[in-house]
Amino acid sequence: MFAGSGPQALITLISHLFFIALTWYALQGFHIERAMKPNRVAQARLLMILLTIAIGSSVSNFFLDYLFWSQQLPNMLSS
Repeated sequence: MFAGSGPQALITLISHLFFIALTWYALQGFHIERAMKPNRVAQARLLMILLTIAIGSSVSNFFLDYLFWSQQLPNMLSS
């Protein structure tokens, strides 16, 4: 994707952290604890963290794949 693996790793880390933070912000609008049993605050927080990581990393992977594929298009068109 990029010249070396160092820049690619940095872009990937930044992308994952950005989308995880964005997902955390978006999920703050939901009251997941209302759907859970009473007095299960720790489990509700853990669920929020796991959902944030799962959704954020999935969205980040989508955008990184899209970036990689869009960079490969000129190679396909020139052959």
